[in-house]
Amino acid sequence: MYAIVEIAGKQFKVEKDQKLYVHRLKEDEGKKVTFDKILMIDNKDKISLGTPLISGAQVGAKILKHLKSDKIIVFKKKRRKGYRVKNGHRQLLTQIQINDISLSGAKKQKKSVKAVEQTEEKKSEKKEDLTKLSVAVLKGLAKSKGISGISKMKKADLIKALS
Repeated sequence: MYAIVEIAGKQFKVEKDQKLYVHRLKEDEGKKVTFDKILMIDNKDKISLGTPLISGAQVGAKILKHLKSDKIIVFKKKRRKGYRVKNGHRQLLTQIQINDISLSGAKKQKKSVKAVEQTEEKKSEKKEDLTKLSVAVLKGLAKSKGISGISKMKKADLIKALS
């Protein structure tokens, strides 16, 4: 049984008890982590493909250690110009061990929390959109909504009344 998983922006083919190096993860050494971005699972003869992800599937892993990769030398030169630059780079890595692959059992996020966040974002976007409009346009919108006393209102009062 193996799975194609997206970990830290890269896709990996993982199997149970496999050790692999991925880009640095934020969790501490010895902690268990789960990955829910599963693109494909092959369970002997059964292949499950995601569109784009398989809902409910997860891969459990344990962080073994954090380390740096080998140094890569980057040397740049332009001939006859006296330009030479030598730089080195060591990528930060995390070694993980895959503990289990499951087709079901992932905790789904609550949609109500997401829905509340989205409505708050829409409200703030509307307020931002109203601040970009001129006073004349705001007065026209207020008039179409039937708000009275708009001739004496300032821009801030018009935005408050419209939202």
